[in-house]
Amino acid sequence: MDSKPTHFAKPPSLNDETTSVLEPNPFRKLVIVASIATGINFGWALQLSLLTPYVQLLGISYTMAPFIWLCGPISGLILQPVVGYYSDRCKSRFGKRRPFIAAGALFVALAVFVINYAADLGHMFGDSLQEKSRPRAIAIFIIGFWILDVSNNVLQGPCRALLADLSADDQRKTSMSNALFSFFMAVGNILGYAAGSYDGLHKIFPFTDTKACDKYCANLKSCFFISIALLACLATVALIYVKENIPSSSLATPENKGSGENSGDDSVEEEMGDYRVLDRCSVHSVILRGQCGFYFW
Repeated sequence: MDSKPTHFAKPPSLNDETTSVLEPNPFRKLVIVASIATGINFGWALQLSLLTPYVQLLGISYTMAPFIWLCGPISGLILQPVVGYYSDRCKSRFGKRRPFIAAGALFVALAVFVINYAADLGHMFGDSLQEKSRPRAIAIFIIGFWILDVSNNVLQGPCRALLADLSADDQRKTSMSNALFSFFMAVGNILGYAAGSYDGLHKIFPFTDTKACDKYCANLKSCFFISIALLACLATVALIYVKENIPSSSLATPENKGSGENSGDDSVEEEMGDYRVLDRCSVHSVILRGQCGFYFW
């Protein structure tokens, strides 16, 4: 009696389409990525220390100034979970996180230029320097301020996610990356508040002192130019030096992913799980930001 040949399935580790096991990256790469937090929080510190007096200089009343600051909590509440969700599904050849980091840094620089030259642009479009309120400068400043807050939140989320990717589920590396990010946040805050307290920086950038911009305004411009330079340097080094670990499964074609008799059920279950994760992240973000907002108030 002829016996049929028995076919044994390959172990998952021998299949061609298996997901490669990600190894934790060296400590120096975690340091380089985490250092971007210095540039981010340098700008945040300048916002907190310099921009409230600046908006009052433009003519915004004390009662209206707090409404401008609503952009930070609102953009963080909405954008960070959304950016994280789409970053996880990004199929760019540059990686999942790096395109968002590059775009965030670019728009931060654009927003800083708009804020810096709000008074000059307002004067160019017809604001009178003799009047207390400068409506055109105020409108330009608010646009730039909101772009800055949105860009900072777009930049910060993928930076944290990239640190998690580089840690590759290694508990020790994950804890270390979180500690490094917090450390560089503190460094950025210290440098930002120190720069904002010094009133002689405008002498380094004499072109910042214009007809529509007095000494205080010129010093604000100088501080933010330093902020742009610092963030640009840190982000550029991280984007060039640190390469992302992209599993082979994330590069698989839809045909390969769809093979198998249970592929339809698995894909539906995976999508539902993704939405549940997004919902949990949104709820956690709401709670955390509510607690932080209550603390700062």
